[in-house]
Amino acid sequence: MTLSTSPGRAHAPAGTRRLVRTLYVSAFCDEFVLLYPVYALLFADTGLSVWQTASLFGLWSLTGVLLEVPSGAWADAVSRRLLLILGPLLTAAGFALWVLAPCYGAFALGFVLWGAGGALGSGALEALVYDELERAGAAGHYARFMGRARAIGIAATMSAMGLAGPVFAWGGYDAVGAASVLACLTVAAVATRFPEHRTPSGGGERWSATLRAGLADARADRSVRGALLLVPAVTAVWGALDEYTPLLARDTGVAAETVPWLLLVIWAGATAGSLLAGVAERLTANGFAALLAGSALALAVGGLAGTPAALVLVALAFGGFQLATVLADARLQQRIDDTGRATLTSVAGLGTELGNFATYGAYAAAATVWGHGTAFALSALPYVLTALLLTGAARTTAAAARARRRSRRSPS
Repeated sequence: MTLSTSPGRAHAPAGTRRLVRTLYVSAFCDEFVLLYPVYALLFADTGLSVWQTASLFGLWSLTGVLLEVPSGAWADAVSRRLLLILGPLLTAAGFALWVLAPCYGAFALGFVLWGAGGALGSGALEALVYDELERAGAAGHYARFMGRARAIGIAATMSAMGLAGPVFAWGGYDAVGAASVLACLTVAAVATRFPEHRTPSGGGERWSATLRAGLADARADRSVRGALLLVPAVTAVWGALDEYTPLLARDTGVAAETVPWLLLVIWAGATAGSLLAGVAERLTANGFAALLAGSALALAVGGLAGTPAALVLVALAFGGFQLATVLADARLQQRIDDTGRATLTSVAGLGTELGNFATYGAYAAAATVWGHGTAFALSALPYVLTALLLTGAARTTAAAARARRRSRRSPS
């Protein structure tokens, strides 16, 4: 079994150019948010306690958990492009609230709007891109295009980190807030350029009917279930660890002003992983397991070493996990059909959100007792387990195939 059925790596048909250009511009603008590096400072300067800030993050995550799957079903029932337009408008409203009326209530409402906006786009984007590529006969290019889009998004985040300081020094929170709102409005405007040729599956049905149909497909098809579970298994842990990379870098003993440079190294690794998606899309299940196991080893060694140079290993690990994330998403898209694509992609997103919750709790417990380096090392264990399960499943599948071949060759 392979992770992709791509016939080759030729250039995509001309009919996909508008889609791909729109995807890349949208990916950049969506992550070019100058508030990202400073919004925690905004909360502190407003007088919020650590626990109040933590409660805001919890509200943000809870909003995503509650809306992730219903929004995916809605995207299948109506226009996916419409949700990609509405989502950033909600986020823009949330950011505007933060700088216009900075207080706990405004921050909380802003996080609800941000969580709702993110949920609207989650699942809808992947489903729209895959269906449009499939319509153009270029579905085999999905992993490469999405990998590049993720790399562009990471580059935009790093650019925003670099620009936030000068803009903040010039105009304070009002300036970075206005720039962030403008970025969200730009994302909404760019989303109007996405082509969408599908007919919504709703036909007047409630979104709940679309959700039930999508879940029924997952229950009926073992390969869909496997691909659905693989996405959170690959994405959840390292997606939560990125919040703690500054603490890991600081624990290596470097000066505070050096930490951002070390973070750039780590995220350069993640960017490289995204760009390798097109090359690696033919990985077999055993190759995918080896990718996870190797990345887990690099994460464990890099975390335990406790030196700045060892963070290069963490960068390699993040690159491997990012590559695995893109490939797992591509595998899921290949196994589901158009009518429930956004629904099931959102179900996978819900699994990732719940995995993030579990990782935050486990990490906090481990780091409190043993420190950040050991917590990073222990976080490699789920990937080792996933690699072992994939290897076992591949062996079972191969044994079953050999048994079928022997059965066909044996005389009746």
